[in-house]
Amino acid sequence: MAKLNTKPNIAAPDDFYADLLAIHEGLSREESDALNARLILILANHVGDRETLAEALAAAQARN
Repeated sequence: MAKLNTKPNIAAPDDFYADLLAIHEGLSREESDALNARLILILANHVGDRETLAEALAAAQARN
């Protein structure tokens, strides 16, 4: 089974972050929240492995 990778793994992370901010530009809070939800579901579908997704949920929750 796949294991959640929490180490830096994005090529050009600053560019990705700028792209992420740019797609939210001009959106209301509700539109931005909906965009984030769609992005999460798209990426979760890409990952596909339920165990890895459970690890990701736990890791995100632990950082609150």
